[in-house]
Amino acid sequence: MADAVSFGDGSALQPLPPVRDGSLSIRGGVGGISFQLEELSRGADQLDEVAQQLLEIEAEARKVHDELEMFARNAVVSGYPAVNAVGEARSDFGKVREQLTGISAQVRSSRRAYEDVETRNALPHVLRPDQIRWSGAPGVLAAGRDMTQETYNRLIATGYRVGDVLHELLKSPFLEGMQPRPVTIEKMDESVEEFRPTMAGSLRRLEKLHALNDGEIEVIQLENRGSASWMVLIPGTQLEPSSSNPFDAAGVGEALGYGSQEVIPAIGQALEAAGAAAGDQVVAVGHSQGGIHAMNLAQDKAFLSEFDLKFVLTAGSPVGGITSEPGISALHLEHIQDWVPGTDGADNPDTKDRVTVTLTNPVETPKGQDSGLGPGHDQENYAAGAELVSASHDPSLLASSAAFAGAVGSGGAVKVTHFKLKRQPMRQRKDILPPKDLPETRSVAGAR
Repeated sequence: MADAVSFGDGSALQPLPPVRDGSLSIRGGVGGISFQLEELSRGADQLDEVAQQLLEIEAEARKVHDELEMFARNAVVSGYPAVNAVGEARSDFGKVREQLTGISAQVRSSRRAYEDVETRNALPHVLRPDQIRWSGAPGVLAAGRDMTQETYNRLIATGYRVGDVLHELLKSPFLEGMQPRPVTIEKMDESVEEFRPTMAGSLRRLEKLHALNDGEIEVIQLENRGSASWMVLIPGTQLEPSSSNPFDAAGVGEALGYGSQEVIPAIGQALEAAGAAAGDQVVAVGHSQGGIHAMNLAQDKAFLSEFDLKFVLTAGSPVGGITSEPGISALHLEHIQDWVPGTDGADNPDTKDRVTVTLTNPVETPKGQDSGLGPGHDQENYAAGAELVSASHDPSLLASSAAFAGAVGSGGAVKVTHFKLKRQPMRQRKDILPPKDLPETRSVAGAR
């Protein structure tokens, strides 16, 4: 969605492309139009308050004018000039009040116009048939290949988001194996390392974690101004043959369609097992599917009642349909060549707390390497983008970088704990097991 600015001649707000900083296209945050409009609305409220005060002064001036007029005849030389002066002052107060009221009305009208555009642009996007690859899409989307593109578009056009579609799709008994199941944790190892917690460094650690391909998350204990704070690294989709890995293809369905209902409690248990106490500050970092789980933490009331989630960093994740609780800062990295962030059919909200950075630099897969989901989705690509974010002087990115740094501290010797998350096996359903005593099946070859 394009941002907007106001012109010096007082004309209405007009849509403009998002702010650019080199290869970064920036939307949202303190420099975003939504926050600026909120500030303007607060200014309009203050103008209304001043206008009300002027109205009260006008009323008092009217009383003084009426009382002076009674004595003007007895003091013609001095009386009438005083009466006229009060009358002119009251008139000036009225003109200023009308101007303030007009300015306030224009600001509110401009905001309403912008919000109308924002609402229309926030409607779920209808994908063209050439944009959907059911057979080639990984995981849960591939499970829906029997649903026609026309049906998918009809659901989206009537108000369903991809998460709603997945939720309904996965309720099918034929997809029971892809439905969420309880997740347990197992502590793998614990060590002390030197770590400087930057956004780029966090994403590079996450890349190494993803390569393990076994459902591990990393919990890092940091010291922040004498208190403990925690970072949780959550990997993207791991194409493991076993269904015990909660970050396998079915994990996409749980993340988008079920709000990570089983993964989030496991993350909370891992934090507790690592030593986190109630009320401790937490930063969550996730790539692709991991970013969806990370953002779902920001809307999970049970998790937020226990921990103080301060910041969420996502890279290449479809999180536009997730509404986080107020006060939780989030930075979303996307790439113009990465199709994954757009698969939920929703733009990321443009708010003070949420900043979306689209990387526009062209990238390609090195020769001889697997392209995976495309070069735009590569984690090193996003780590390099995070370095550009940290070096930027854009007001939204400065505020976002400061929020991240304020939550993690300066680093140093940190405790790193790895936990393996494991999805419980699916129970066999008796109603779909074959009967024990089937009658003998006879061949009827040659029958017509």
